[in-house]
Amino acid sequence: MHAPATEAHSAALRTLLRSVGQIVLQANAFTGACLFAGWLLWDPRLACAALIGAVSANVSAVLAGYPDDDLRAGLHGFNGALAGLAAFSYIADDASAAAIAILAATATAWLLEPWSRRLRSRGLGYFSSPCLIVTWLWLPMAASAPAPTTAAAAATAHTLGTAGFGSGVLAGLAQTGFASSAGAGALVLLGIAAASPRHALCALTGAALASVEHMLMGATASSFNAGLLGFNGALTALALSECGLAWMLGGVTLAAILQAGTTCAGLPALTAPFVAATWTVQWLRPRISR
Repeated sequence: MHAPATEAHSAALRTLLRSVGQIVLQANAFTGACLFAGWLLWDPRLACAALIGAVSANVSAVLAGYPDDDLRAGLHGFNGALAGLAAFSYIADDASAAAIAILAATATAWLLEPWSRRLRSRGLGYFSSPCLIVTWLWLPMAASAPAPTTAAAAATAHTLGTAGFGSGVLAGLAQTGFASSAGAGALVLLGIAAASPRHALCALTGAALASVEHMLMGATASSFNAGLLGFNGALTALALSECGLAWMLGGVTLAAILQAGTTCAGLPALTAPFVAATWTVQWLRPRISR
């Protein structure tokens, strides 16, 4: 009698961890566990945020009757996890952040199916766009904490060197989940490598290239050390890893330019540069390759 219940609990846990792993585009439970470990290392509050968001989104997806295969792959939970992370990063009060996280994560789950269907008809992936749409709707009304970019950048002001460069690149990987430390980034890298060593190399390349490009465009060393310059590049490289080296590097460069532009404008871009750059490559590639 206990075996089916244990198996069901194990399957639910794997689904939850895959949902977190999908933040870095890996449908792998170990990847998700590594991200959780990184949050616990950097800020346990973020681990709670991701848990609240992923559970809310997955429960909503079950109630909506979405396909089991997509659910088990974590495709319906990762935008919810990101929505929870955004809520706890921008809202100082834990009770308010939890309420917004649940509502926002639920909204991403209900939005995902019609939105992804519309994007697929145009040859585009949805990535973190549901989270971006929902977060931008509530952010002007409910944000009470400094933007993560500002808070994290103010917290670090180290000089750059060989070791410092590696630390900043790893911090960029950590920022894919709103954390900001080389240790958390190393755990993220470990999780990606467990799913695909090639994807881990792509993520490192994307984070390093985007960081260098931002520095050439005038970004500060403190922003680099906080990981704020590399995370959109890492995600873009992961999303375009199957498109060829030239397209991948071009997409990373475009993401860096878009992020620099939104930073100058003072806008909360989050992962929008990654999404926009990846959509651009997905739209252009088949037309140029004809």
